[in-house]
Amino acid sequence: MTLKRVLHYAHELMTDVLTMGDIAIDGTCGNGHDTLLISQLVGETGHIYGFDIQDEAIFNTKQRLIDHQAIEQTTLIHDSHATIEQHIPIEHLTRLKAAIFNLGYLPGSDKSVITEANHTLSSIQSILSYLQKGGLVVLVVYYGHPGGEEEKTALLDYVSHLDQRQYNVLQYGFINQRNQPPFILAIEKK
Repeated sequence: MTLKRVLHYAHELMTDVLTMGDIAIDGTCGNGHDTLLISQLVGETGHIYGFDIQDEAIFNTKQRLIDHQAIEQTTLIHDSHATIEQHIPIEHLTRLKAAIFNLGYLPGSDKSVITEANHTLSSIQSILSYLQKGGLVVLVVYYGHPGGEEEKTALLDYVSHLDQRQYNVLQYGFINQRNQPPFILAIEKK
């Protein structure tokens, strides 16, 4: 057995839960890698909503989706992931199967533009209220930047207090790596 790197494992979790026709959210489009994977998993009969606060991230994601003929089943939203209820129709929210977030900042971009705990927690709370049974929220937590430790602490506090009768929460990461290695928090709705 080989232990999977954090991003590979996050993608494996999405692959395990999503099927054709499902509805999903990418809370942080970044450069579009997660959005593309999920758009391929849900197919033309499903839909993914991708959020990002940076123009560059939306542009990069859109281009990646066009290059792979996966734009039709995707809606890209230039706004905070805390606003999902303002942008996703209720008929899709009630069918929500999965969400993924890569928290921190856009690689190769302005490191002062980061995800923030209050927006992330608001988004997760909204998602969990709509998430189907058996659905999954995957958070890849990068915290080795200013503001990252605060978001990490808030997330760990929040997920550790989720009712175990309603949710399973997994933490996955390597603990012997230097420089605050990223880790996964996965929330499964029972």
